[in-house]
Amino acid sequence: MTLPRLHAIRCLGVGLAVDDFGTGYSSLSYLADLPVNYVKIDKSFIDRITPDAGGTTMARAVIDLSRALGFTCIAEGVESESQRAALDELGCENSQGYLFARPGPATDMAAVLHRLQLGPARPAVTTPTKV
Repeated sequence: MTLPRLHAIRCLGVGLAVDDFGTGYSSLSYLADLPVNYVKIDKSFIDRITPDAGGTTMARAVIDLSRALGFTCIAEGVESESQRAALDELGCENSQGYLFARPGPATDMAAVLHRLQLGPARPAVTTPTKV
């Protein structure tokens, strides 16, 4: 009953995401059948990204799986520049977390986006930062 409803929602043009992928009841057997656009890597995997061997294995697996299934991958809970850089190297094109902005009121969003795109005291055009 849920799967037909998800397909109907997707047909309306709504993007759907699997949140906290890799934890709880996430199942690989269902992933290929879900009409989703995005897979969000759970913060617990992002926290394990370290420079030493094996620290990025789970994140790499989710990123590669997402790409193979045609989904956009989003890393949740990115808090450091080293995590962001490691995710870039792994090919994860989208990140969210405290590194970019803390939670706040919607009315502050324009200022946050301006800061992320232009940075402090920068004129004109720069390369957009991942959000």
